[in-house]
Amino acid sequence: MSSPPGRRARLSSPGTSRLSSEAREELRRRLKDLIEGNRVMIFSKSYCPHSAKVKELFSSLGVEYYILELDQVDDGINVQEVLTEISNQKTVPNIFVNKVHVGGCDRTFQAHRSGLLQKLLHEDSANDYDLIVIGGGSGGLSCAKEAAKFGKKVMVLDFVVPSPQGSSWGLGGTCVNVGCIPKKLMHQAALLGQALQDSRKYGWEYNKQVKHNWETMTEAIQNHISSLNWSYRLKLREKGVAYINAYGEFVEPSKIKATNKKGQETFYTASTFVIATGERPRYLGIQGDKEYCITSDDLFSLPHCPGRTLVVGASYVGLECAGFLAGLGLDVTVMVRSVLLRGFDQEMAEKVGSYLEKEGIKFQRKFTPVLIQQMERGSPGVLRVVAKSTEGPETIEGVYNTVLLAVGRESCTRKIGLEKIGVKINEKSGKIPVNDMEQTNVPHVYAVGDILEGKPELTPVAIQAGKLLARRLFGGSLEKVYHNLFWPLEWTVTGRDNNTCYAKIICNKFDNERVVGFHLLGPNAGEITQGFAVAMKCGLTKQLLNDTIGIHPTCSEVFTTLEITKSSGLDITQKGC
Repeated sequence: MSSPPGRRARLSSPGTSRLSSEAREELRRRLKDLIEGNRVMIFSKSYCPHSAKVKELFSSLGVEYYILELDQVDDGINVQEVLTEISNQKTVPNIFVNKVHVGGCDRTFQAHRSGLLQKLLHEDSANDYDLIVIGGGSGGLSCAKEAAKFGKKVMVLDFVVPSPQGSSWGLGGTCVNVGCIPKKLMHQAALLGQALQDSRKYGWEYNKQVKHNWETMTEAIQNHISSLNWSYRLKLREKGVAYINAYGEFVEPSKIKATNKKGQETFYTASTFVIATGERPRYLGIQGDKEYCITSDDLFSLPHCPGRTLVVGASYVGLECAGFLAGLGLDVTVMVRSVLLRGFDQEMAEKVGSYLEKEGIKFQRKFTPVLIQQMERGSPGVLRVVAKSTEGPETIEGVYNTVLLAVGRESCTRKIGLEKIGVKINEKSGKIPVNDMEQTNVPHVYAVGDILEGKPELTPVAIQAGKLLARRLFGGSLEKVYHNLFWPLEWTVTGRDNNTCYAKIICNKFDNERVVGFHLLGPNAGEITQGFAVAMKCGLTKQLLNDTIGIHPTCSEVFTTLEITKSSGLDITQKGC
Protein backbone atom coordinates (compact mmCIF):
# COMPACT_ATOMS: atom_id res chain seq x y z
CA MET A 1 0.00 0.00 0.00
CA SER A 2 1.41 3.38 -0.92
CA SER A 3 1.77 5.89 1.89
CA PRO A 4 -0.30 9.06 1.54
CA PRO A 5 1.84 12.16 1.17
CA GLY A 6 1.56 15.13 3.46
CA ARG A 7 -0.51 17.97 2.12
CA ARG A 8 0.70 21.55 2.24
CA ALA A 9 -1.44 23.84 4.36
CA ARG A 10 -2.00 27.36 3.08
CA LEU A 11 -1.84 30.42 5.31
CA SER A 12 -2.40 33.87 3.87
CA SER A 13 0.25 36.26 5.13
CA PRO A 14 -0.10 39.79 6.53
CA GLY A 15 3.62 40.39 5.91
CA THR A 16 6.92 39.98 7.71
CA SER A 17 6.84 43.13 9.83
CA ARG A 18 5.95 43.11 13.51
CA LEU A 19 2.24 42.42 13.86
CA SER A 20 -0.32 44.83 15.24
CA SER A 21 -2.63 43.42 17.90
CA GLU A 22 -5.42 43.08 15.30
CA ALA A 23 -3.17 41.25 12.83
CA ARG A 24 -1.88 39.00 15.63
CA GLU A 25 -5.41 37.99 16.58
CA GLU A 26 -6.22 37.33 12.93
CA LEU A 27 -3.14 35.11 12.61
CA ARG A 28 -4.12 33.28 15.79
CA ARG A 29 -7.59 32.63 14.33
CA ARG A 30 -6.13 31.25 11.11
CA LEU A 31 -3.76 28.94 12.98
CA LYS A 32 -6.66 27.68 15.11
CA ASP A 33 -8.63 27.03 11.93
CA LEU A 34 -5.76 24.87 10.65
CA ILE A 35 -5.56 22.97 13.96
CA GLU A 36 -9.30 22.42 14.24
CA GLY A 37 -9.90 21.77 10.55
CA ASN A 38 -7.37 19.00 10.03
CA ARG A 39 -7.18 15.54 11.57
CA VAL A 40 -3.37 15.79 11.80
CA MET A 41 -1.67 19.20 11.61
CA ILE A 42 2.13 19.43 11.63
CA PHE A 43 3.93 22.76 11.96
CA SER A 44 7.38 22.04 10.61
CA LYS A 45 10.53 23.35 8.94
CA SER A 46 11.61 21.73 5.70
CA TYR A 47 15.20 21.16 6.82
CA CYS A 48 14.42 19.82 10.33
CA PRO A 49 15.36 16.10 10.74
CA HIS A 50 12.95 15.70 13.69
CA SER A 51 10.12 16.99 11.50
CA ALA A 52 11.08 14.49 8.81
CA LYS A 53 10.89 11.63 11.35
CA VAL A 54 7.37 12.63 12.39
CA LYS A 55 6.21 12.85 8.76
CA GLU A 56 7.63 9.39 8.11
CA LEU A 57 5.75 8.04 11.15
CA PHE A 58 2.36 9.29 9.96
CA SER A 59 3.08 8.08 6.41
CA SER A 60 3.93 4.62 7.75
CA LEU A 61 0.62 4.58 9.61
CA GLY A 62 -1.26 5.42 6.40
CA VAL A 63 -2.52 8.66 7.95
CA GLU A 64 -3.01 11.80 5.88
CA TYR A 65 -1.49 14.88 7.47
CA TYR A 66 -1.24 18.58 6.68
CA ILE A 67 2.02 20.53 6.93
CA LEU A 68 2.88 24.18 7.33
CA GLU A 69 6.60 24.68 6.70
CA LEU A 70 7.46 27.75 8.76
CA ASP A 71 10.68 28.42 6.83
CA GLN A 72 8.73 28.61 3.57
CA VAL A 73 6.09 31.19 4.50
CA ASP A 74 6.72 34.93 4.46
CA ASP A 75 5.92 35.54 8.10
CA GLY A 76 7.28 32.31 9.58
CA ILE A 77 8.76 34.14 12.59
CA ASN A 78 5.37 35.66 13.50
CA VAL A 79 3.64 32.32 12.92
CA GLN A 80 6.04 30.57 15.30
CA GLU A 81 5.57 33.27 17.96
CA VAL A 82 1.78 32.97 17.86
CA LEU A 83 2.02 29.18 17.72
CA THR A 84 4.15 29.32 20.88
CA GLU A 85 1.39 31.33 22.59
CA ILE A 86 -1.17 28.71 21.57
CA SER A 87 0.83 25.59 22.48
CA ASN A 88 3.54 26.84 24.88
CA GLN A 89 6.03 24.98 22.64
CA LYS A 90 8.80 26.99 20.98
CA THR A 91 10.24 24.27 18.73
CA VAL A 92 9.21 22.28 15.67
CA PRO A 93 7.79 19.89 14.82
CA ASN A 94 4.64 20.93 16.63
CA ILE A 95 1.92 18.32 16.17
CA PHE A 96 -1.85 18.44 16.75
CA VAL A 97 -4.08 15.38 16.34
CA ASN A 98 -7.85 15.84 16.31
CA LYS A 99 -7.38 19.30 17.89
CA VAL A 100 -5.26 17.85 20.74
CA HIS A 101 -1.73 19.22 21.12
CA VAL A 102 0.51 16.13 21.17
CA GLY A 103 3.82 18.01 21.28
CA GLY A 104 7.10 17.56 19.47
CA CYS A 105 8.95 14.61 17.95
CA ASP A 106 9.76 12.78 21.22
CA ARG A 107 6.25 13.10 22.66
CA THR A 108 4.68 11.96 19.40
CA PHE A 109 6.80 8.80 19.33
CA GLN A 110 6.08 8.19 23.03
CA ALA A 111 2.36 8.48 22.30
CA HIS A 112 2.79 6.05 19.40
CA ARG A 113 4.60 3.46 21.53
CA SER A 114 2.00 3.67 24.32
CA GLY A 115 -0.96 3.39 21.95
CA LEU A 116 -2.25 6.87 22.77
CA LEU A 117 -1.56 8.21 19.28
CA GLN A 118 -3.70 5.50 17.70
CA LYS A 119 -6.53 6.28 20.13
CA LEU A 120 -6.34 9.97 19.25
CA LEU A 121 -6.30 9.22 15.53
CA HIS A 122 -9.40 7.05 15.79
CA GLU A 123 -11.36 9.38 18.04
CA ASP A 124 -14.92 9.94 16.93
CA SER A 125 -15.08 13.66 16.26
CA ALA A 126 -18.74 13.69 17.30
CA ASN A 127 -18.00 13.96 21.03
CA ASP A 128 -20.64 15.29 23.39
CA TYR A 129 -18.40 18.16 24.52
CA ASP A 130 -15.25 19.98 23.52
CA LEU A 131 -14.20 20.14 27.19
CA ILE A 132 -15.26 18.37 30.36
CA VAL A 133 -13.93 19.74 33.65
CA ILE A 134 -13.94 17.39 36.63
CA GLY A 135 -14.20 19.52 39.74
CA GLY A 136 -16.09 22.75 40.43
CA GLY A 137 -13.57 24.66 42.54
CA SER A 138 -11.76 27.89 41.74
CA GLY A 139 -9.49 26.43 39.06
CA GLY A 140 -12.12 24.26 37.39
CA LEU A 141 -14.77 26.98 37.21
CA SER A 142 -12.30 29.54 35.88
CA CYS A 143 -11.14 27.16 33.16
CA ALA A 144 -14.69 26.21 32.17
CA LYS A 145 -15.94 29.79 31.89
CA GLU A 146 -12.88 30.90 29.93
CA ALA A 147 -13.26 28.03 27.45
CA ALA A 148 -16.92 28.90 26.96
CA LYS A 149 -15.93 32.43 25.93
CA PHE A 150 -14.30 30.93 22.85
CA GLY A 151 -17.48 29.21 21.80
CA LYS A 152 -16.56 25.77 23.12
CA LYS A 153 -19.14 23.31 24.38
CA VAL A 154 -18.21 22.79 28.03
CA MET A 155 -19.43 20.69 30.95
CA VAL A 156 -18.47 20.86 34.64
CA LEU A 157 -18.89 17.79 36.85
CA ASP A 158 -18.76 18.49 40.57
CA PHE A 159 -19.64 16.19 43.46
CA VAL A 160 -18.62 16.45 47.11
CA VAL A 161 -18.21 13.07 48.78
CA PRO A 162 -19.52 13.64 52.35
CA SER A 163 -16.91 13.73 55.12
CA PRO A 164 -16.94 10.92 57.73
CA GLN A 165 -19.10 13.26 59.83
CA GLY A 166 -21.53 13.73 56.91
CA SER A 167 -20.57 17.26 55.83
CA SER A 168 -20.94 18.27 52.20
CA TRP A 169 -21.43 21.53 50.33
CA GLY A 170 -22.33 23.20 47.05
CA LEU A 171 -20.51 24.40 43.95
CA GLY A 172 -17.34 26.46 44.41
CA GLY A 173 -14.72 24.17 45.94
CA THR A 174 -12.73 24.30 49.17
CA CYS A 175 -11.95 28.02 49.34
CA VAL A 176 -15.56 29.18 49.14
CA ASN A 177 -17.21 26.46 51.19
CA VAL A 178 -14.75 25.16 53.79
CA GLY A 179 -11.66 27.34 53.40
CA CYS A 180 -10.70 30.96 52.96
CA ILE A 181 -14.18 32.52 52.96
CA PRO A 182 -15.75 30.99 56.11
CA LYS A 183 -12.37 31.10 57.88
CA LYS A 184 -12.04 34.85 57.36
CA LEU A 185 -15.64 35.44 58.43
CA MET A 186 -15.11 33.49 61.67
CA HIS A 187 -11.86 35.37 62.17
CA GLN A 188 -13.82 38.60 61.78
CA ALA A 189 -16.27 37.41 64.43
CA ALA A 190 -13.33 36.89 66.79
CA LEU A 191 -11.93 40.34 65.99
CA LEU A 192 -15.28 41.93 66.82
CA GLY A 193 -15.18 40.26 70.23
CA GLN A 194 -11.70 41.65 70.81
CA ALA A 195 -12.87 45.09 69.70
CA LEU A 196 -15.64 44.92 72.30
CA GLN A 197 -13.05 44.32 75.01
CA ASP A 198 -10.88 47.16 73.74
CA SER A 199 -13.86 49.53 73.48
CA ARG A 200 -14.03 50.04 77.27
CA LYS A 201 -10.61 51.69 77.11
CA TYR A 202 -12.05 54.11 74.56
CA GLY A 203 -14.91 55.13 76.86
CA TRP A 204 -17.63 52.71 75.84
CA GLU A 205 -19.63 51.66 78.89
CA TYR A 206 -21.97 48.68 78.98
CA ASN A 207 -23.15 46.61 81.91
CA LYS A 208 -24.65 43.59 80.18
CA GLN A 209 -22.31 40.61 79.91
CA VAL A 210 -21.52 40.07 76.23
CA LYS A 211 -21.46 36.48 74.95
CA HIS A 212 -21.08 34.85 71.58
CA ASN A 213 -23.77 32.74 69.87
CA TRP A 214 -22.17 30.07 67.67
CA GLU A 215 -25.43 29.09 65.97
CA THR A 216 -26.18 32.68 64.91
CA MET A 217 -22.70 33.06 63.42
CA THR A 218 -22.69 29.78 61.48
CA GLU A 219 -26.19 30.41 60.12
CA ALA A 220 -25.13 33.81 58.79
CA ILE A 221 -21.93 32.43 57.28
CA GLN A 222 -23.69 29.46 55.65
CA ASN A 223 -26.36 31.77 54.21
CA HIS A 224 -23.60 33.84 52.60
CA ILE A 225 -21.88 30.73 51.23
CA SER A 226 -25.18 29.45 49.83
CA SER A 227 -25.58 32.74 47.96
CA LEU A 228 -22.11 32.25 46.47
CA ASN A 229 -22.95 28.65 45.46
CA TRP A 230 -26.02 29.92 43.64
CA SER A 231 -24.10 32.74 41.94
CA TYR A 232 -21.54 30.24 40.57
CA ARG A 233 -24.31 28.10 39.11
CA LEU A 234 -25.91 31.18 37.60
CA LYS A 235 -22.63 32.33 36.02
CA LEU A 236 -22.11 28.91 34.45
CA ARG A 237 -25.62 29.05 33.03
CA GLU A 238 -25.03 32.55 31.66
CA LYS A 239 -21.83 31.35 29.95
CA GLY A 240 -23.59 28.33 28.47
CA VAL A 241 -21.63 25.82 30.55
CA ALA A 242 -23.45 22.62 31.48
CA TYR A 243 -23.25 21.81 35.19
CA ILE A 244 -23.90 18.31 36.52
CA ASN A 245 -23.84 17.51 40.24
CA ALA A 246 -22.27 14.08 39.76
CA TYR A 247 -19.05 12.18 40.49
CA GLY A 248 -16.81 11.94 37.42
CA GLU A 249 -14.73 8.85 36.65
CA PHE A 250 -12.84 7.95 33.46
CA VAL A 251 -13.89 4.70 31.80
CA GLU A 252 -12.17 5.20 28.42
CA PRO A 253 -9.66 7.74 27.10
CA SER A 254 -12.42 10.10 25.92
CA LYS A 255 -15.39 8.81 27.94
CA ILE A 256 -16.38 9.59 31.49
CA LYS A 257 -18.97 8.11 33.82
CA ALA A 258 -21.02 10.57 35.91
CA THR A 259 -22.73 9.11 38.99
CA ASN A 260 -25.26 11.28 40.85
CA LYS A 261 -26.22 11.05 44.52
CA LYS A 262 -28.95 8.51 43.69
CA GLY A 263 -26.39 6.22 42.08
CA GLN A 264 -27.67 6.83 38.56
CA GLU A 265 -24.94 6.63 35.91
CA THR A 266 -24.62 8.70 32.73
CA PHE A 267 -21.77 8.65 30.21
CA TYR A 268 -20.29 11.63 28.36
CA THR A 269 -17.49 12.03 25.84
CA ALA A 270 -15.19 14.97 25.16
CA SER A 271 -12.17 15.94 23.09
CA THR A 272 -10.35 17.41 26.09
CA PHE A 273 -10.52 16.93 29.87
CA VAL A 274 -9.34 19.06 32.77
CA ILE A 275 -8.91 17.46 36.20
CA ALA A 276 -9.54 19.96 38.99
CA THR A 277 -10.59 17.71 41.86
CA GLY A 278 -8.61 19.44 44.64
CA GLU A 279 -7.71 17.98 48.01
CA ARG A 280 -9.46 16.84 51.20
CA PRO A 281 -8.22 16.72 54.84
CA ARG A 282 -6.05 13.82 55.91
CA TYR A 283 -6.85 11.63 58.93
CA LEU A 284 -4.44 10.12 61.43
CA GLY A 285 -5.21 6.46 60.83
CA ILE A 286 -5.75 5.75 64.55
CA GLN A 287 -8.68 4.30 66.49
CA GLY A 288 -11.51 6.82 66.73
CA ASP A 289 -10.25 9.48 64.33
CA LYS A 290 -12.92 9.22 61.62
CA GLU A 291 -15.63 8.24 64.11
CA TYR A 292 -15.25 11.16 66.50
CA CYS A 293 -12.92 13.86 65.12
CA ILE A 294 -13.83 16.72 62.81
CA THR A 295 -11.75 18.57 60.19
CA SER A 296 -12.05 21.90 58.39
CA ASP A 297 -14.62 20.12 56.19
CA ASP A 298 -16.96 20.08 59.21
CA LEU A 299 -16.02 23.04 61.43
CA PHE A 300 -17.59 25.91 59.47
CA SER A 301 -21.03 24.31 59.37
CA LEU A 302 -20.90 22.67 62.80
CA PRO A 303 -24.44 23.03 64.22
CA HIS A 304 -23.25 23.50 67.81
CA CYS A 305 -20.47 25.31 69.63
CA PRO A 306 -17.39 23.04 69.71
CA GLY A 307 -16.63 23.80 73.37
CA ARG A 308 -13.24 22.81 74.74
CA THR A 309 -11.25 22.02 71.60
CA LEU A 310 -8.03 20.17 70.82
CA VAL A 311 -6.51 21.17 67.48
CA VAL A 312 -4.15 18.47 66.20
CA GLY A 313 -1.56 19.94 63.85
CA ALA A 314 0.29 23.27 63.62
CA SER A 315 -0.15 24.04 59.94
CA TYR A 316 -1.57 27.41 58.94
CA VAL A 317 -5.02 25.79 58.85
CA GLY A 318 -4.63 24.49 62.41
CA LEU A 319 -3.30 27.76 63.85
CA GLU A 320 -5.89 29.91 62.04
CA CYS A 321 -8.72 27.76 63.43
CA ALA A 322 -7.18 27.74 66.90
CA GLY A 323 -6.87 31.52 66.76
CA PHE A 324 -10.47 32.34 65.94
CA LEU A 325 -11.87 29.65 68.25
CA ALA A 326 -9.92 31.15 71.14
CA GLY A 327 -11.04 34.61 70.03
CA LEU A 328 -14.64 33.44 70.37
CA GLY A 329 -13.93 32.60 74.01
CA LEU A 330 -13.29 28.84 73.78
CA ASP A 331 -10.68 26.82 75.65
CA VAL A 332 -8.22 25.76 72.92
CA THR A 333 -5.17 23.48 72.95
CA VAL A 334 -2.89 22.84 69.96
CA MET A 335 -0.98 19.54 69.77
CA VAL A 336 2.23 19.90 67.73
CA ARG A 337 4.09 16.89 66.33
CA SER A 338 7.26 18.79 65.37
CA VAL A 339 7.39 22.53 64.50
CA LEU A 340 4.90 25.31 63.95
CA LEU A 341 4.12 26.20 60.34
CA ARG A 342 6.51 23.79 58.64
CA GLY A 343 7.89 25.31 55.44
CA PHE A 344 7.39 28.89 56.66
CA ASP A 345 10.01 31.27 58.00
CA GLN A 346 10.60 29.72 61.45
CA GLU A 347 11.38 33.02 63.13
CA MET A 348 7.94 34.28 62.08
CA ALA A 349 6.35 30.96 63.03
CA GLU A 350 7.65 31.11 66.60
CA LYS A 351 6.49 34.72 66.96
CA VAL A 352 3.01 33.63 65.86
CA GLY A 353 3.12 30.82 68.42
CA SER A 354 4.20 33.20 71.20
CA TYR A 355 1.39 35.57 70.37
CA LEU A 356 -1.20 32.78 70.40
CA GLU A 357 0.07 31.65 73.81
CA LYS A 358 -0.40 35.19 75.13
CA GLU A 359 -3.96 35.02 73.85
CA GLY A 360 -4.59 31.95 76.02
CA ILE A 361 -3.99 29.08 73.59
CA LYS A 362 -2.11 26.15 75.13
CA PHE A 363 0.49 24.16 73.19
CA GLN A 364 1.44 20.51 73.67
CA ARG A 365 4.71 20.13 71.74
CA LYS A 366 6.28 16.93 70.45
CA PHE A 367 3.13 14.82 70.94
CA THR A 368 0.84 13.00 68.55
CA PRO A 369 -2.51 11.28 69.29
CA VAL A 370 -2.66 7.47 69.34
CA LEU A 371 -6.26 6.94 70.54
CA ILE A 372 -9.57 8.86 70.51
CA GLN A 373 -12.41 7.52 72.71
CA GLN A 374 -15.94 8.82 73.13
CA MET A 375 -16.84 9.17 76.82
CA GLU A 376 -20.21 10.92 76.42
CA ARG A 377 -22.52 11.58 73.48
CA GLY A 378 -23.82 15.09 73.00
CA SER A 379 -23.62 18.34 71.07
CA PRO A 380 -20.78 18.56 71.79
CA GLY A 381 -19.93 15.29 73.46
CA VAL A 382 -16.90 14.39 75.57
CA LEU A 383 -13.80 12.76 74.07
CA ARG A 384 -10.72 11.23 75.69
CA VAL A 385 -7.46 11.70 73.83
CA VAL A 386 -4.34 9.64 74.47
CA ALA A 387 -1.14 11.03 72.94
CA LYS A 388 2.41 9.74 72.77
CA SER A 389 5.63 11.72 72.80
CA THR A 390 7.56 11.85 69.52
CA GLU A 391 10.81 11.84 71.51
CA GLY A 392 10.31 9.01 73.99
CA PRO A 393 7.86 6.65 75.75
CA GLU A 394 5.90 9.38 77.61
CA THR A 395 2.12 9.48 77.11
CA ILE A 396 -0.43 12.09 78.14
CA GLU A 397 -4.23 12.13 78.31
CA GLY A 398 -6.76 14.91 77.95
CA VAL A 399 -10.53 15.37 77.87
CA TYR A 400 -12.11 17.62 75.23
CA ASN A 401 -15.48 18.32 73.69
CA THR A 402 -14.13 18.50 70.14
CA VAL A 403 -10.98 17.25 68.39
CA LEU A 404 -10.17 19.14 65.18
CA LEU A 405 -7.65 17.44 62.88
CA ALA A 406 -5.43 19.70 60.75
CA VAL A 407 -2.66 17.30 59.73
CA GLY A 408 -2.44 17.94 56.00
CA ARG A 409 -4.46 17.24 52.87
CA GLU A 410 -4.63 14.49 50.24
CA SER A 411 -5.17 14.88 46.50
CA CYS A 412 -8.49 13.53 45.19
CA THR A 413 -6.99 11.63 42.26
CA ARG A 414 -7.02 7.95 43.23
CA LYS A 415 -10.68 7.08 42.54
CA ILE A 416 -11.43 8.86 39.28
CA GLY A 417 -10.21 6.20 36.83
CA LEU A 418 -6.88 7.77 35.91
CA GLU A 419 -5.22 4.34 35.82
CA LYS A 420 -7.72 3.25 33.15
CA ILE A 421 -6.50 5.88 30.69
CA GLY A 422 -2.82 5.87 31.66
CA VAL A 423 -2.53 9.21 33.46
CA LYS A 424 0.48 9.04 35.78
CA ILE A 425 0.30 10.22 39.39
CA ASN A 426 2.82 10.36 42.20
CA GLU A 427 1.91 7.19 44.07
CA LYS A 428 2.96 8.65 47.42
CA SER A 429 1.24 12.04 47.27
CA GLY A 430 -1.43 11.43 44.65
CA LYS A 431 -0.37 14.57 42.82
CA ILE A 432 -0.23 14.70 39.03
CA PRO A 433 2.99 15.61 37.18
CA VAL A 434 2.34 18.04 34.30
CA ASN A 435 4.39 20.09 31.85
CA ASP A 436 4.41 23.89 31.60
CA MET A 437 1.00 23.78 29.96
CA GLU A 438 -0.60 21.76 32.78
CA GLN A 439 -0.71 18.82 30.34
CA THR A 440 -0.45 15.32 31.80
CA ASN A 441 1.38 12.46 30.11
CA VAL A 442 -1.90 11.77 28.25
CA PRO A 443 -2.07 14.56 25.64
CA HIS A 444 -5.78 15.39 25.84
CA VAL A 445 -5.94 15.36 29.65
CA TYR A 446 -4.88 18.41 31.67
CA ALA A 447 -4.89 19.24 35.39
CA VAL A 448 -5.07 22.43 37.47
CA GLY A 449 -5.02 23.44 41.13
CA ASP A 450 -3.84 21.73 44.30
CA ILE A 451 -3.42 18.33 42.65
CA LEU A 452 -0.43 19.41 40.55
CA GLU A 453 2.98 18.12 41.54
CA GLY A 454 5.49 20.87 42.29
CA LYS A 455 3.07 23.70 41.46
CA PRO A 456 1.60 26.43 43.71
CA GLU A 457 -1.49 25.42 45.69
CA LEU A 458 -4.64 27.48 46.28
CA THR A 459 -3.04 29.20 49.23
CA PRO A 460 -0.07 30.87 47.55
CA VAL A 461 1.38 32.23 50.77
CA ALA A 462 2.64 28.79 51.82
CA ILE A 463 4.50 28.19 48.57
CA GLN A 464 5.91 31.72 48.32
CA ALA A 465 7.03 31.73 51.93
CA GLY A 466 8.82 28.41 51.44
CA LYS A 467 10.53 29.74 48.32
CA LEU A 468 11.71 32.90 50.06
CA LEU A 469 12.87 30.86 53.04
CA ALA A 470 14.98 28.69 50.73
CA ARG A 471 16.54 31.80 49.21
CA ARG A 472 17.36 33.14 52.63
CA LEU A 473 18.76 29.84 53.91
CA PHE A 474 20.78 28.85 50.84
CA GLY A 475 21.46 32.16 49.10
CA GLY A 476 24.45 32.87 51.34
CA SER A 477 25.66 36.46 51.39
CA LEU A 478 23.50 37.48 48.43
CA GLU A 479 20.74 38.65 50.74
CA LYS A 480 20.41 41.29 53.46
CA VAL A 481 17.65 41.36 56.11
CA TYR A 482 16.12 44.57 57.55
CA HIS A 483 13.69 44.27 60.46
CA ASN A 484 11.93 46.07 63.30
CA LEU A 485 9.24 45.67 65.93
CA PHE A 486 6.37 48.18 65.91
CA TRP A 487 3.37 49.22 68.00
CA PRO A 488 0.06 49.76 66.16
CA LEU A 489 -1.71 52.96 67.19
CA GLU A 490 -4.91 51.02 67.91
CA TRP A 491 -3.06 49.02 70.56
CA THR A 492 -1.67 51.95 72.49
CA VAL A 493 -4.78 53.11 74.33
CA THR A 494 -5.68 49.59 75.43
CA GLY A 495 -2.13 48.99 76.66
CA ARG A 496 -1.49 45.93 74.51
CA ASP A 497 2.09 44.69 74.12
CA ASN A 498 4.26 47.16 72.19
CA ASN A 499 6.79 44.52 71.09
CA THR A 500 4.56 41.92 69.45
CA CYS A 501 4.18 43.22 65.88
CA TYR A 502 7.15 42.63 63.61
CA ALA A 503 8.22 43.73 60.11
CA LYS A 504 10.99 42.19 58.00
CA ILE A 505 12.20 42.49 54.41
CA ILE A 506 14.89 40.48 52.63
CA CYS A 507 16.95 42.21 49.93
CA ASN A 508 19.34 40.93 47.27
CA LYS A 509 22.52 42.93 47.88
CA PHE A 510 23.86 42.30 44.39
CA ASP A 511 20.68 43.28 42.56
CA ASN A 512 20.29 46.90 43.68
CA GLU A 513 18.91 45.67 47.04
CA ARG A 514 15.80 44.37 45.28
CA VAL A 515 13.21 43.15 47.80
CA VAL A 516 12.85 39.36 47.46
CA GLY A 517 11.12 38.62 50.78
CA PHE A 518 8.39 40.39 52.74
CA HIS A 519 7.14 39.41 56.21
CA LEU A 520 4.61 41.06 58.51
CA LEU A 521 3.14 40.02 61.85
CA GLY A 522 0.41 42.48 62.84
CA PRO A 523 -3.14 43.73 62.16
CA ASN A 524 -4.44 43.51 58.57
CA ALA A 525 -1.32 41.63 57.45
CA GLY A 526 -3.06 40.13 54.43
CA GLU A 527 -4.26 43.47 53.08
CA ILE A 528 -0.85 45.10 53.58
CA THR A 529 1.09 42.19 52.06
CA GLN A 530 -1.09 42.15 48.94
CA GLY A 531 -0.20 45.75 48.15
CA PHE A 532 3.51 45.22 48.64
CA ALA A 533 3.35 42.02 46.56
CA VAL A 534 2.43 44.12 43.52
CA ALA A 535 5.36 46.44 44.20
CA MET A 536 7.70 43.42 44.47
CA LYS A 537 6.48 42.16 41.11
CA CYS A 538 7.39 45.59 39.70
CA GLY A 539 10.96 45.39 41.05
CA LEU A 540 10.66 47.05 44.47
CA THR A 541 14.04 47.98 46.01
CA LYS A 542 15.10 49.12 49.48
CA GLN A 543 15.91 52.58 48.08
CA LEU A 544 12.38 52.92 46.68
CA LEU A 545 11.01 52.11 50.14
CA ASN A 546 13.32 54.71 51.66
CA ASP A 547 12.16 57.30 49.10
CA THR A 548 8.48 56.66 49.86
CA ILE A 549 6.66 58.98 52.26
CA GLY A 550 4.75 56.83 54.73
CA ILE A 551 1.03 57.30 55.29
CA HIS A 552 0.67 58.19 58.95
CA PRO A 553 -0.53 56.72 61.23
CA THR A 554 -0.57 53.23 59.66
CA CYS A 555 1.13 49.91 60.34
CA SER A 556 2.52 49.67 56.81
CA GLU A 557 4.55 52.88 57.12
CA VAL A 558 7.11 50.92 59.16
CA PHE A 559 8.45 49.53 55.89
CA THR A 560 9.47 53.02 54.74
CA THR A 561 11.67 53.52 57.80
CA LEU A 562 13.47 50.18 58.24
CA GLU A 563 17.14 50.84 58.97
CA ILE A 564 18.37 48.08 61.28
CA THR A 565 19.81 44.93 59.69
CA LYS A 566 19.66 41.58 61.43
CA SER A 567 23.38 41.11 60.97
CA SER A 568 24.08 44.30 62.95
CA GLY A 569 22.64 42.76 66.11
CA LEU A 570 21.17 46.13 67.18
CA ASP A 571 18.16 46.18 69.53
CA ILE A 572 14.78 46.59 67.79
CA THR A 573 12.47 46.65 70.82
CA GLN A 574 10.10 49.61 71.11
CA LYS A 575 10.61 51.70 74.23
CA GLY A 576 8.22 54.54 73.59
CA CYS A 577 5.42 55.64 71.32
